[in-house]
Parts: sequence; structure tokens; C-alpha cells
Amino acid sequence: MWNQACSQPADGMSSQTANTLKRTTGQILPCTVSQLLSASQDGNDTFAICGWELNQVSVVGIMRGFAYFEKDIKFSVDDMTGPPLNVKQWVNAEDCTPMALTSPGSYVKVTGHLRSFNGQRSLLAVNSRCIEDLNEITSHMLEVVNAHMQLFGKEFDVNMNTTAASRSERVLEHSGDSKDILPNGLSSLHGQVLTVVRKYSFCDIGISFHELLTKLDYLSMKDLRSSLNSLMNNGHVFCTMDENHFKSTGH
Repeated sequence: MWNQACSQPADGMSSQTANTLKRTTGQILPCTVSQLLSASQDGNDTFAICGWELNQVSVVGIMRGFAYFEKDIKFSVDDMTGPPLNVKQWVNAEDCTPMALTSPGSYVKVTGHLRSFNGQRSLLAVNSRCIEDLNEITSHMLEVVNAHMQLFGKEFDVNMNTTAASRSERVLEHSGDSKDILPNGLSSLHGQVLTVVRKYSFCDIGISFHELLTKLDYLSMKDLRSSLNSLMNNGHVFCTMDENHFKSTGH
């Protein structure tokens, strides 16, 4: 379920990746605030998580800093997974929205579209409502885990970290690729890194460190950097345009 691209610019997605994103059109994807704040982005308010383009998303959290204006309401949602996410919702003059009567500190559910302006991300709400049954909080987190397991083919815990079972499956997926004949003497970890680097060697600049970290998301940044250094020292991998882009020396 991972998209292949030749480069990874500073804004998080290459133009090639943006053109090949899998879409969640017609779906409302349950998310945590931290996922929305860390989602990759291109220059046109297109956001993605693990290669899936976001359409509408839903979050559940505590309302912070509510303000009611003539044409819109503004507040932030805090689900304790990251900094609060700002929310804006347009209202009509005749609209007597229940949110206008909701006090900060209440739990709310917000559905809308992720936006970015001047580097500040926010949610443009389509619908927002106060949560009366606190079971909805637990239900939302379970929906987040279930939705991401189905879309991304990985198992998550309630904190949205990949589980040991999921990491093991990914290890087997990379180490069990019969099409790749790896050099003798490589550890399983180094072999997994080299296998991914090889898949991008047809690109002039190879694969970026950020993309490698995304592909091999069960590895820590330290372990990945250590593996790359070892592969370079042994002549299997080399840097291209800078120290954060890599290609393999052969197949």
C-alpha cells in the first residue's frame, strides 16, 4: 500500500506521489490530532497519511478557546495526542448552532477538511457537535485503529503505534522478497534497508532518508541511519545529491 516516488521535498510529498495517492473520497477517516498535524502535504492543501489522500476526517477531543463571531465560530480540539488543532466553522445568520451553547472543556466531535495557511494547520469543519455519551470517546479511538488497520494493512495499538505483530509482518515482507539476491554477510536489518534502496535506484537521485523512514516505519531513525552508514562503508549504497539521498551500487 505504499506509493513509490523518486524524491521527497521539504513539504512532505513529491509531485509524483501526489499524482498517485490512493483516495479516501466519500469516506470520513477517523483520526487523531497528532496524525493530522504530521500528515504529509503538497502545495495545494492535499494531505495524506501513508499514501492515502485525506478527504473528510473526524476527530474527538476537548474543546479549547471557543469564540463565536458573526459569520463563523472558532475553537480548538485537544485529544491529548499532540498540540490542540484549530477549528473553524462557517455559520449562517439564521443558524442557531448548538456549538454556540457549548462551553470550553466539553468533549466534541468534529468532521471536516484539513487545511493549512501560513504553515498553520486547521480543520475547516463541516459538522461539529457536543458529545453527551462519553462512550463515544472510546468508540472513536477504536474506529481510528480499525480504519487505519484496514487502509494501511498494519496493526496499531490505541496510541496509533505499530504493534509487534505488524512489525514482524513487515520484516518478513521485506526479507522474504525472492526477487532480490542480497550480498552475503548482511544482517536481516541491513538487507531490508538495501532492498528498499534498490527499488529506487532507477531514479537519478535515488530515495530520500525521509522516504526510507516512511517505508521502514518499524525502524527508529537511529537504527536506519546506522544501517545506511554500514551499507555505505561496505560499498553497497552511496549518497547522490546530498547526504540524505541514496542509491545502491548494484543489483
